[in-house]
Amino acid sequence: MPPDSIPNHDGNRNVRPPQPSRGIFAVPAPIKALFDKFPLRSYPPNELPLRAPRHRNQHVLYAWITDEGACNGAPSYNPACLKWQAYLKFSSISFRIASANNHASPSGALPFLRPSSTDLQKPAHPISSGKLQKWCMNNAGDNKIEESDDLRYEAYLSLLDHRIRRAWLYAVYLSPNSAAIAEPLYILSTSSNSFVRLAIARDLRTAAEKELLKFSAVIDSDVLYSDAEEAFAALEMLLGDKQWFWGAERPGLFDASVFAYTHLLMDDNLGNGWVETRLRDAVKQRKALVAHRNRILEAYFSSAS
Repeated sequence: MPPDSIPNHDGNRNVRPPQPSRGIFAVPAPIKALFDKFPLRSYPPNELPLRAPRHRNQHVLYAWITDEGACNGAPSYNPACLKWQAYLKFSSISFRIASANNHASPSGALPFLRPSSTDLQKPAHPISSGKLQKWCMNNAGDNKIEESDDLRYEAYLSLLDHRIRRAWLYAVYLSPNSAAIAEPLYILSTSSNSFVRLAIARDLRTAAEKELLKFSAVIDSDVLYSDAEEAFAALEMLLGDKQWFWGAERPGLFDASVFAYTHLLMDDNLGNGWVETRLRDAVKQRKALVAHRNRILEAYFSSAS
């Protein structure tokens, strides 16, 4: 029986007049009557959460750093982050630094930069560390830094990226310094849950071991430290009596790369302090590198408290 034909009590049929078709977005009459009496009102958008970025008119570098350190503009406690923090300062680019972790990064690693934006609906795309040098050169104006074209540049840079970095990984994550430096900086600050902390500690140690085993079948601390000591000696000779590497008039990316390690190794307040000091001692006995670190610290981080 068609739904528009209903029999009445005497057997005759009353044919229901055709009803106007109703769109899928049509409001039922009772609800429409209600809203006619109480019309919808548009409210202003909610404010951003307290931790959401409010200063979108500023560049923000997200890095490994404590909240207090970020407020004071202190150096990051992570070499990869400190390198770019220093380089941004060398390029005279105004920015804020904010505390973050790898989970907050689009690439899964820190640091990354969120450029300033005046459009709240279309924030600027984040800049990963691999693209930061090019971004800085495009945004530094007259303060753009040109790196040395010396043929030895890449060879000396490899000392930092390989020998010194490998010794750093061992010293911070696998040596007795792990409990004094890695634990308070990368583990305890991340979570209060003991199981989560154990998992993070295991992951950090495993990641460091895997990285070191790419270059040798056995992780030998003496070999790692000896290689780093030779690297620091070579960098000391390269710098000589010059103020900046490669005889430049002002510091560049190479200076930032060296400072990222020399400063942290000389920092008495890193974590709970250095326990195993062989790598730290390798820097402290290099007077030119110590002076280079102090120049940068005084010129670019003197306001940090």
